[in-house]
Amino acid sequence: MKKLIGLIAIFASMALLALPASANGILTQPDEVTQDQCTPEKKLAWYNEFRAVLKTDQAKAYELAKKWLACPEVAGEEQITPYLKNFVAKWEKASRQGQVTDLVYNKKDYAKAFEVGKALLADEPENLKVMIDLAYAGFAAAAAKNEAFLADAITYAKKAMQLIEAGKAPDDWTPYTGGRDEALAYLNNIIGQLTVQSNPSEALPYLIKVAPYESKLKKAPITYASIAAAYEAGPYAKMASDYEREFKGKDETPESKLALENINQVIDRMIDAYARAVALAANDPAQQAAKKVWMDSLSTWYKYRHNQSDAGLTEVIASVLSKPLPPPPTPITTLPTPAPVSSPASGSANSPGSTPPSTVATGPVPANKQAPASTTTAPAPSGTPAKPAAPGKTTSTPPKPKIRRNHKGH
Repeated sequence: MKKLIGLIAIFASMALLALPASANGILTQPDEVTQDQCTPEKKLAWYNEFRAVLKTDQAKAYELAKKWLACPEVAGEEQITPYLKNFVAKWEKASRQGQVTDLVYNKKDYAKAFEVGKALLADEPENLKVMIDLAYAGFAAAAAKNEAFLADAITYAKKAMQLIEAGKAPDDWTPYTGGRDEALAYLNNIIGQLTVQSNPSEALPYLIKVAPYESKLKKAPITYASIAAAYEAGPYAKMASDYEREFKGKDETPESKLALENINQVIDRMIDAYARAVALAANDPAQQAAKKVWMDSLSTWYKYRHNQSDAGLTEVIASVLSKPLPPPPTPITTLPTPAPVSSPASGSANSPGSTPPSTVATGPVPANKQAPASTTTAPAPSGTPAKPAAPGKTTSTPPKPKIRRNHKGH
């Protein structure tokens, strides 16, 4: 689990961007009104002042409207009352929403943000902005080692994505200044990162969805390292365990060959993702420690798939970013027909009878191995990424190696 904790800690320093410098106005309480103040002259003065400041000072206009509405309605005011009530309702809605924004991005009071946000969502179940804010708050709270809001954050992130994909947009995309695509990238990432420790297989589709959207995450090495780690701790770990249980010590059969072919598909996805992480890390000084860990894993798996040769690996790294990220593999149900060859070619795929490497795990481990934990670092406000990483960069200390049992051939 230390490997995964390291990944999330690296990621969090650059993952959540563009926090607001300030939130919208907070709901203020109007001056108390006594009935003896409700003279026609007073009410007329309040209403005239309300109209005068409506466009320049809505907080003041709200106070004046509340004073006016606190007085009994009299004949001739039938049109004014509903008008002021409508204004007050809209102002209070905006103020509560602004309060959530302020609590999340400025005050970082995530518990209070969930309290206010949940009350607002009870009245407005499809308030997209509040869902975005609370999803962010849950991730940031986990960064502060408070996992009380994990389930809620995942729920709100999923609901927010559904609304966005259905065409809904908030009045303000904060903290995702890139708009729709950036919001979808980060919401998918929030779900993936908050899920990967307990269920890497469930997290994997969300992590894969991060990459296609135009956002800083698309070119962040940790995006692809997280995908590789989720493949390794999720599908690969289960398939390798199943292979060992069902076929270890037995003669090779079409069924064992088929199982190995499906495992190799997953390994190829891991190779692709690690290659992307290495390619994007390039010569960035802040990435070199993590790059070495990723390169070690890449080399190990690549050699397994290519008869213990690293011939062609440099070319794979150089060209991988020109290709789309492959989707999760479709299970193979029949063995492919091998093409006849006169002799093994350099760089050819591993044969079904070969033995997979004993690898160093570089990502999450299944939930039954260790309890989930999180050590992310919350980002800084005012659009400034959390130090020491700048936007699009990550820093890391390579996690300590941990050997995972792998499947074995014959």
